[in-house]
Amino acid sequence: MPSLRQLQYLVALADAQHFGRAAASVNVSQPTLSQQLRALETRLGITLVERGDTPVQLTPVGREIAARARNILIGVEDLRGMARRSVTGLAGTVRFGVTPTIGPYLLPPVVARLHRAYPDMRLHMREGIPDDQLAELRRGALDMVLTPLPVTGAGIDIEPLFRERLHLVAAPDNPLVDKQVLTKADLAGSGILSLDRRHHFHRQAVDICEELNADLLRDYEGTSLDSLRQMAGSGLGLAILPELYLQSEVGGEDMVHRLTVFDWSATRSIAAVWRRGAAYADSYRVIAQAIGEKAAELLREKDQVTPAEKRPTAFRKSGL
Repeated sequence: MPSLRQLQYLVALADAQHFGRAAASVNVSQPTLSQQLRALETRLGITLVERGDTPVQLTPVGREIAARARNILIGVEDLRGMARRSVTGLAGTVRFGVTPTIGPYLLPPVVARLHRAYPDMRLHMREGIPDDQLAELRRGALDMVLTPLPVTGAGIDIEPLFRERLHLVAAPDNPLVDKQVLTKADLAGSGILSLDRRHHFHRQAVDICEELNADLLRDYEGTSLDSLRQMAGSGLGLAILPELYLQSEVGGEDMVHRLTVFDWSATRSIAAVWRRGAAYADSYRVIAQAIGEKAAELLREKDQVTPAEKRPTAFRKSGL
């Protein structure tokens, strides 16, 4: 019979479509992963991987087996979680994925609050690209993900938490800052900075640039919200930054100025996601509730709060 480890390697390759990245995602060397997959093929008497192509593709039967292997691995992990929960209650380590466009400025007070209330619960925080982390969630490598909407796919529970405004910011000496009445027409042709194209944030920046007839500065992609703020503060271009980031201690407006555009506004929506039927689903809801409450508290201070509705269509259309 195939081992659970071999099934894990097959699922990792199906997700990454690259031997090196698949090996890194499961913390083994590439030769080890390749050898184990060959051993799995020998044991089953079939070819699972079409070698030599880039990106790596599975054979039709390989794809079918990988899909079933994914369900097996998730089921085994949920069994382990159920056993732990029966002993410890709201405790244990939660593998928590979060995008760098949210975590650094929102989660610290939430983590402190949760630790006071549930001292036996641990959060293993991992920042990453939302699409990559959702793939990790589906194969059982993460327990819970905090991500911008929209999120799609079967077998997951999506809990919308809050919606926040997005703001255009510029260096204080940008001519747009001095305009008494700023409209979308004034922004035509302006250069707008964004994160690299793997981020939800980049995709919404593309839509905003189209709406404003502005230019996306693809040669100057940032790696974090901090880098966008700093580049905008240096005069390289305008940046799009979320409300909670701008009012946080790690962000702020020390080097940029918000632009008030009277005929334009944009928002993004944030949700918590976990696997449907997960043994620790109650714990994940507690964490999600704490995040949503803290965000609402912070946004209410700036009169920016928009209550989240359960799975709102508008959120999914406007999310990052």
